[in-house]
Amino acid sequence: MSDKFAVFLCLLGGFCFISWKHSLIGVTDALKLAGRGIIFLGICTWLIYMLPRLKSFFFPVCQDLPDSPLQESDRLRQEEARRVQQHQHNDKMSDYSERVLKPRQNSLLQQRTERHYSMTGETWRLTQGFPVGGEEDQECLDVGVDESPNQGARRRRTLLQTVTPDPARAQPPKQKKVLVLPDEPPEDAEGVVRIALKCPSRRTIHRRFLKSWSSTLLLDWMMKSGYPPALYTLCSSFPRERLRTAEGLSLEEAGILTHTLLHVEENST
Repeated sequence: MSDKFAVFLCLLGGFCFISWKHSLIGVTDALKLAGRGIIFLGICTWLIYMLPRLKSFFFPVCQDLPDSPLQESDRLRQEEARRVQQHQHNDKMSDYSERVLKPRQNSLLQQRTERHYSMTGETWRLTQGFPVGGEEDQECLDVGVDESPNQGARRRRTLLQTVTPDPARAQPPKQKKVLVLPDEPPEDAEGVVRIALKCPSRRTIHRRFLKSWSSTLLLDWMMKSGYPPALYTLCSSFPRERLRTAEGLSLEEAGILTHTLLHVEENST
């Protein structure tokens, strides 16, 4: 292709030179003629380059080449390997589900069931019970020789109550203690002290007490403020020591004689 193109350029150049020698045009006109020839040559080259592509664009040829036997065998081998791998993954997943997931779910369900029945007081549902006509029924149905029907029914009812006691009756609910603080005495009353509690949340609350009142009122006041005595304790400012509180101990005996600031601190143990 390059040799033909070179020959074509030589012929075109010779033609242009001969035409210029036998014509009456000047140098400027010769250059214009050469430029036009180059432009014409470029357009022809572009058309030769683009013609096959334009033909394939407007008239596409779709031909499905048949698969060779080697490609078909490779494809079948890949599909078979993929199928075997999928079966292996399915077997592993089912085995893991049977060995791990299902026992774990059954254990969680059993724990939730036991917790539910223990909270509702129906723990008897978790037992296996007794078969009908078994030993328990035989003990309940055994009647003495000199026993009346009423006595036998009373005996069987008592026996069943001893076998399955009512959990609600066995453990009566505890009554919640209601904390009631006495009203604050006037500021000008005799024996009045003003006590301030500095809480761990940096909040300070104030209240008036009588020195003759019990020291346990301070614990009730701390409890009502959101700090239970089981977790927190009262300490004096200086010296920093734990305040003595007891049922028969008054505030004056506990060491509170004037206006006092107490700190609410967590128990170290």
